[in-house]
Amino acid sequence: MYFAIVALLCLFRVGCSASLTSSSCEDLLKPIEISSTEILGKWLYIGSSSDLPGSRSIGHLLTSLWLDVTPTTQENTLNLMQTQRVYGDCSSYNFSMTFENSTMLIEEPFYMKEVYLRSDCPDCLAIHEEVISGKDTFTSVMLFSKRKSVSPAVVEMFQKQVECFKMPPPIMIDTNYEICPEPTSPMQGLDGLNSLLVPYLSEAKMAHLGLRLLDRLFDMFVN
Repeated sequence: MYFAIVALLCLFRVGCSASLTSSSCEDLLKPIEISSTEILGKWLYIGSSSDLPGSRSIGHLLTSLWLDVTPTTQENTLNLMQTQRVYGDCSSYNFSMTFENSTMLIEEPFYMKEVYLRSDCPDCLAIHEEVISGKDTFTSVMLFSKRKSVSPAVVEMFQKQVECFKMPPPIMIDTNYEICPEPTSPMQGLDGLNSLLVPYLSEAKMAHLGLRLLDRLFDMFVN
């Protein structure tokens, strides 16, 4: 749900050998160049941080999430299928995104831009996502991998990137989880996804206040 924005979703590549202690925020937050070929395949969710109202509540209830990115016949267009388990129930969404110049983009029915960050993990994908709705801009930082778990050093680098963005501490997935199966029922596209995101992207300040309060309660009493 949130992760469909969370979808919202997406991917990346890897690789640098420099130690974390010698890495500045400028180095850690600089987008990397990545090709559409490197993004293809199945990616398992590791953790994320977001200032989207309600995102932390969903993050605490999320028990698994995976993405499958495949090519299409259209130039600069990739197909993305997102499947997540929230509070025991699996759901899936299928939609297309524009990929060009190492950037994933959706412009309608909401604006979302994703770029990819460095990682010392050869099969990981660190993502910086920006969502704009009306006058509001929301930021998410996400980590995916080809594996269910990554090393403590990779997690440490990701946590440092989140800190450099001045974001809330990331919520990391419990790796002892069961992955949702390949979906067999029809999946909604961006219009369906947008309908789910309406409460989170609402410009109503009271709605945002209520969701942020819920986020604080989950942070206090969950985990």
